[in-house]
Amino acid sequence: MDWALKSSRIWAQTIRDKWQKAPDGIPIIIPVVAGGGEILEGRSFGECLDISRIGESGEKHLIARYTLADEKDIDLAVSVAKADPNGWREKPLAERHEILSRVAGELRMARADLIGAADANTGKVFSEGDVEVSEAIDFAEYYPHSVRAFDDMHHVRCAGKGVGLVISPWNFPIAIPCGGILAALSAGNTVIFKPPSAAVLVAWEICQCFWRAGVSKNVLQFLPCAGSTAGAKLTHHPDVDFIILTGGTDTGMRILKERPAVFLAAETGGKNATIVTAMSDRDQAIKNVIQSAFGHCGQKCSATSLLILEKEVYEDPVFKKQLVDAARSFSVGSVWAFENRMGPLIQPPSGDLKSALTKLEPGESWVLKPENIGSNPHLWTPGIKWGVKPGSYTHLTEFFGPVLGVMCAKNLEEAIDLVNQTGYGLTSGIESLDKREQVLWKSRIKAGNLYINRGTTGAIVLRQPFGGMRKSALGSGIKAGGPNYVSQFMNFEETGLPPIGAIRKDSEILRLSRRWRIKLDGNHFPGIEADMSKTIRAIQSYVYRAEQEFRVEKDYFHLRGQDNVVRFLPVGTVAVRIHGDDSLFETLARIAAVRISECSLLVSIPPGLVNTTTSFLGSKEGQALLKDARVVRQTDRDLIQMLSKIQRIRYAHPDRVPSSVMAAAAEKGFYISRMPVLMEGRIELLHYFQEQSICDNYHRYGNLGERAMVSPV
Repeated sequence: MDWALKSSRIWAQTIRDKWQKAPDGIPIIIPVVAGGGEILEGRSFGECLDISRIGESGEKHLIARYTLADEKDIDLAVSVAKADPNGWREKPLAERHEILSRVAGELRMARADLIGAADANTGKVFSEGDVEVSEAIDFAEYYPHSVRAFDDMHHVRCAGKGVGLVISPWNFPIAIPCGGILAALSAGNTVIFKPPSAAVLVAWEICQCFWRAGVSKNVLQFLPCAGSTAGAKLTHHPDVDFIILTGGTDTGMRILKERPAVFLAAETGGKNATIVTAMSDRDQAIKNVIQSAFGHCGQKCSATSLLILEKEVYEDPVFKKQLVDAARSFSVGSVWAFENRMGPLIQPPSGDLKSALTKLEPGESWVLKPENIGSNPHLWTPGIKWGVKPGSYTHLTEFFGPVLGVMCAKNLEEAIDLVNQTGYGLTSGIESLDKREQVLWKSRIKAGNLYINRGTTGAIVLRQPFGGMRKSALGSGIKAGGPNYVSQFMNFEETGLPPIGAIRKDSEILRLSRRWRIKLDGNHFPGIEADMSKTIRAIQSYVYRAEQEFRVEKDYFHLRGQDNVVRFLPVGTVAVRIHGDDSLFETLARIAAVRISECSLLVSIPPGLVNTTTSFLGSKEGQALLKDARVVRQTDRDLIQMLSKIQRIRYAHPDRVPSSVMAAAAEKGFYISRMPVLMEGRIELLHYFQEQSICDNYHRYGNLGERAMVSPV
């Protein structure tokens, strides 16, 4: 919406009139939806309060009561999701796509109610809720299209994994749950949706859009419940095939430790930083940082919570004064007062956030001290700490609130080191007009979403696929809103050979594949011809897909004034773990994929394992193929002890991963890649790369500079 238009403001007033409930108003009653029906009787209830108005006139503004699912409801929901009585998993993609397109239409029509529910239930100001609805619509339109890229592979049979559990956060109560539900449904799965207790009303409004569009209440079931009791039963349930989580790192780690073998796709926390160098536009930097730090009270996983200033900027009194003035002018209060840009916190500060808002560490000072305003414990003004020290509590701890810590770095290299020391890797920003600085920063910063001369929040579907690395992701780390996200929730089975496109004749890997076309002594290695034939075909597919998909930077939009590049980075050191049941193809294909993705190769073989595969690897031909790779004989215990030194383990099949290895990996949040090995490089190579999105605002106030004469592609 364009909020400068009078019509938009009138429209907003109609939303306020409907959703700003009077103290004596009748609350909305929200049921559990399981097994195709609504359940209300004999259950406990939770309450949704208007948190903007807590403490107002001493009255409680109750907007909804929601039913809490019990263990019987969970058993019913999971059994129905597994049985899939409506046959959602069997529907052709075209039919699923048609229904999900109607979901997009319902979301459009429900924009006002979705915004109103988010305002009332979670304290999200109108402008923040509005863009969330647009993102949810984008997910509904895009994800079925992205499934088609895999469904159109006639040599691969695609199917959903089965039953998906979507656990969403309260801070993006519209877009994130819609994204998870739509990805899972698009891929051909049934879904159980566990909304956050702090945003049940918004979740209820979302689900009604799906049901009105024709998604059955057997296909999408709605289970509000307490996370520590009934919710734990959901995550533990053996018939839940995968979990989509957006939430705290601690929550994701707890799920993995309790159920190590579950497929978990989790976007977790972040300690995000923006670096401002001496070569920046300082006015622009302040504008971008303030919105990134204090939009939605700093309660975005992508929010800038660290500001690292090059020494010249740090010592600039004008910059400091303008930064403080800008933050002070960020109006705070009820979401129903349209002049406010920051509403209430989701709950009164506690733990790390309370400490951050009320305490200083040695060397720190308040240049803008946060204050609790009025009688509402949820309402806090922005705070800025100056003089944050490397390695300190403020430097390394995620607070999830309106506190910005400012650090000094003597140069860009030191600033990058300070960012990477946090251990997180979700979003990161730089303010610099120097192309050389931008290139250095892009090459060294460890984060999933990079922003140049732009705020660190507000990723758009496909334009900036979203997701992190390191402590900011659990699972494969494939980005939400990108072309590969849906693949995580699908099973693939090859029914034929992959097609091969044109490959650059100077490709080093192509020369490698030719060397693999060796004539082998059939008596020495009997029965390997089929495996070698599949391996050669796999290598050709891997090379082609690497050149077309994984080794090129892509911009899907080509906007004037803004580059949006998606690129793939090798994950690092990959251990190819050999199992006694692995075929020669499964082994050689993985080795080739590691080589082609330019990861470092470690071949891990159990002690005492001797078969055709190990014999081939030990032969003259095998040694020539392994080249300088490290090959070790090691027990599962030895492999576990190496987890801190490698980035990924690639098994050939999920059934071949020992429970002890899965449990040890879960303790560390380490992802084990274990889907069946395929010849199709478009799918197989996803195990060896991590995605990174880079958004570069190369214009200045609309001026394109040296690129003004360059036409968009």
